[in-house]
Amino acid sequence: MNQQHPQQPQQPNWGQQPTQPGYGYPQQPGMQQPQPPKKRSTGKMIGIAAAVFVGLLVIGSIAGGEDDNAADNSNKDKAAPVTTDKPKAASDDKAADPAPAKDKSQADQFKDCVAKSGTPAEKKAIKHVTKVTGADKSNDILDAAEVFTDFTGGLMSENNGDAKLIASAFASCYESKNGLVTVYGSDGDIISNGNY
Repeated sequence: MNQQHPQQPQQPNWGQQPTQPGYGYPQQPGMQQPQPPKKRSTGKMIGIAAAVFVGLLVIGSIAGGEDDNAADNSNKDKAAPVTTDKPKAASDDKAADPAPAKDKSQADQFKDCVAKSGTPAEKKAIKHVTKVTGADKSNDILDAAEVFTDFTGGLMSENNGDAKLIASAFASCYESKNGLVTVYGSDGDIISNGNY
């Protein structure tokens, strides 16, 4: 018993037009289908907003910094007033000092201080000082003074002991919360250093 199902005749696709995948609309001849709108990711939007914010901060800091610099331009070439960095002994006895401290070099101010309050060994060692820099500037964050001498050699030279005496004498004359004095030889080598 073989029953065959009657086959239904296949009907042509009359009235149906081919569709474009994804839209379900029939394609119109001669017209392009509109593209779906692109989705913006929130990560891109946050990144752009952060970049704009940082840019505004930079512009604001530059604009704010110009006002400070405009006020400083008038005092840039003037010497900073010496207040707390004067040698201790020199500030105690100003009447005996014939020349004001501003007229003397930093090396002369340092030598005067050691002459008044230094030990005999420090007084002998201080005769080798040729130049002092950085003793007039103090911000108590990182003060760095340099003492130049006519000694030769480096850290292991025979003048290292005298250079340590000079650094010690400098610490006796000047005060800083975070100061470092470095003693150099005539050839530019570091001979000694110390805190002051």
